[in-house]
Amino acid sequence: MRDPDATRFIPRTAGVPLAAPSRWPTADPDVLRPYDALATQVMPRIKDAPLARPAEAPEQPKDEGPSVAKASGRMAIASLISRITGFLWKVLLVAAIGSGVATDSFNVANTMPNIIFELLLGGVLTSVVVPLLVRSQDDPDHGQAYAQRLLTTGVTVLFIGTVIAVIAAPAFTSLYIDSSGEASAGLTTAFAYLLLPEIFFYGVFALVSAMLNAKHVFGPTAWAPVINNLVVIFTILVVWLMPGSIDTGNPSITDPKVLTLGLGVTGGIAAQAIMLVPPLLRSGFRPRWRWGLDSRMKEFGGLALWVVGYVAVSQVGLTITTRVLTKGTSGGVTAYNYAWLLFQLPYGVLGVSLLTAIMPRLSRAAADGDTKKLVSDLSYASRISTVTLVPISAVMTIVGTSMGVALFAMGKGRLEDAERMGQALAITAFALLPYALVMLQMRVFYAMKDARTPTLIMIVMTLVKVPLLFLCPVLLNPENIVLGVMMVNALTYVIGAMLGQVWLWVTLGNLRSKRVIGVILFTVVASVLGVAAAWVVGLVVPSSLSPVPHAWIKLVLQGIVGIAVSFGVLMALKVEELKPVTSRFTRLIKRG
Repeated sequence: MRDPDATRFIPRTAGVPLAAPSRWPTADPDVLRPYDALATQVMPRIKDAPLARPAEAPEQPKDEGPSVAKASGRMAIASLISRITGFLWKVLLVAAIGSGVATDSFNVANTMPNIIFELLLGGVLTSVVVPLLVRSQDDPDHGQAYAQRLLTTGVTVLFIGTVIAVIAAPAFTSLYIDSSGEASAGLTTAFAYLLLPEIFFYGVFALVSAMLNAKHVFGPTAWAPVINNLVVIFTILVVWLMPGSIDTGNPSITDPKVLTLGLGVTGGIAAQAIMLVPPLLRSGFRPRWRWGLDSRMKEFGGLALWVVGYVAVSQVGLTITTRVLTKGTSGGVTAYNYAWLLFQLPYGVLGVSLLTAIMPRLSRAAADGDTKKLVSDLSYASRISTVTLVPISAVMTIVGTSMGVALFAMGKGRLEDAERMGQALAITAFALLPYALVMLQMRVFYAMKDARTPTLIMIVMTLVKVPLLFLCPVLLNPENIVLGVMMVNALTYVIGAMLGQVWLWVTLGNLRSKRVIGVILFTVVASVLGVAAAWVVGLVVPSSLSPVPHAWIKLVLQGIVGIAVSFGVLMALKVEELKPVTSRFTRLIKRG
């Protein structure tokens, strides 16, 4: 029996508008659910025409990997543990060897491998390689040969660069240490000989991470740093238990504590890289030495030159920053590094996870020429970054000093140095969102295969930064130079975020900035209320307590109250962008 009221489903035709009465959305611009592909038009059944089954709908769009919310949520857990363990070994280091010349020397030497690695391939691997690998997956071999060529080239360049860097360790020390300050060039060089081999392992880790991320495999790259941190923690505990102190007057690479610390930290980076090899093999990749260049490798080279330029310009700013810090009192470099580490902690847990998950989507949208989707992903990531990072940065401003004292005034750490670290954090906390936005904007440019614009933006940021850095020793006393440097750093990222937003607007057109600004305003209001509540709670903590217990109590109380009130207000205002975070947190609680 035929039903005269039966309906016939006709697949939605791309590009053809729906009938006026229809209320089907063609796309969700925020979460990009494939409504357009699933939408149907409904009309009275045509007599004697066979019914079309829903199964006959057009083929669904190709899998784009896990959703951004799910992928970034899983990585956030790993990143949180990684950041906590990474921060723990920094705290233990101060407790084990103090926060003076020895720690300054180690931190300067430990920065060198990162800087040189970035100049060699780091910026290229983390910015350009993922988009190119995603595009190569359309090859008949799904990008296997292309990935093998990248691996061959990358490993070769890294090995040669590492050997040269170790030989040139004294030259690098003279570049970063100002002899007029209290830093020890000899101890820095001794550490540099032991730590510069990290360059090769950093490179292998970054290269394999890019290959895994292009395949939407994120878990191993998020958990591998935890292994590194555990190795370093064990090393520092051994150093702490060893008798005596590091000889800063007559430094030597054979000093037992110097040798143990240097080899242990390098061993942690090596373990981090080795952990990714089994997941890469399980993903289907087969390593093979493949020499020679194809047309896309030449394209890679052109993009890479601009990225190297970007890194080189940024390292000019970092080099001058380090030299300015070594003009101040001892411990300035350590205070800067540790305050910057605390500053990056929330970004590392939330921002990096989001960027890593969204980068393949940005790359695919750019490869397909889908500007609407690219802008939608950019807007979505910007709003998620806002609601998660602004409340945290606001609370960090009020608990900064307490955090410094609570974490770094134990063991051999000095109270005045700990207070400086906390003050430096409080001064720079407002730049957390601008920093995250700059990193996001750079990823969008790289997804569009535009490596030139990020370099030009970095040039402008550095031109603003360098003169202000040179003013710090002139206008500030030696103890406060680090505070001035942190303020300059923060202002630079504010300028960079504004410039990047304008540049993207010129390139892509409407960025849906009104909605982003609206979310920022709501979040600022919630954060101000959270800070006010935290300040009131801080008044009830007895000042008669000794510094460290007083700092811990204020840190815990103000942190909990500030965060709870800020996010509570956002939930009361029903800010849509907070839902992925709250739903993820709710699921974690239920699982626990």
